[in-house]
Amino acid sequence: MKTNEMGDSAVLAEIGRRLQVHRLNLNLSQTDVAEKAGISRRALQNIERGQTCTLTLLVRTLRALGQLDALDGFLPEPSVSPIQLAKLKGRERKRAGKSRRVKGSRV
Repeated sequence: MKTNEMGDSAVLAEIGRRLQVHRLNLNLSQTDVAEKAGISRRALQNIERGQTCTLTLLVRTLRALGQLDALDGFLPEPSVSPIQLAKLKGRERKRAGKSRRVKGSRV
C-alpha cells in the first residue's frame, strides 16, 4: 500500500480499519477494548471509522490491543551519525537550523 500517495482521510481510514481488524482477530468487542483503554466506546468507533482523534486516544487504544510496541516499526528511534555527534561535541540537538536557500530559488 502506498500511503505516501494517500490523502490524510484515507490514511486515517486505513489506520482505523487495521485497528478494527486486529480487534476482531483478538475476538474483542468495542466495549471490551474501550473499557481496557479507558476511553468511550464512541471514541473507539470514531477511530475505527477513520475520524480524527487525539494521540492520547490512539496510544490508549494501541496499548489496549497490545500493539504499542508497533510504534517502533512505525517511527523508529532516530540515530545520530558519528559526524553529527562530533559537530555537536556530545550535546543533544535542540533545534533545526535555518534552511540555506540559493538566491532566486523557492523552497
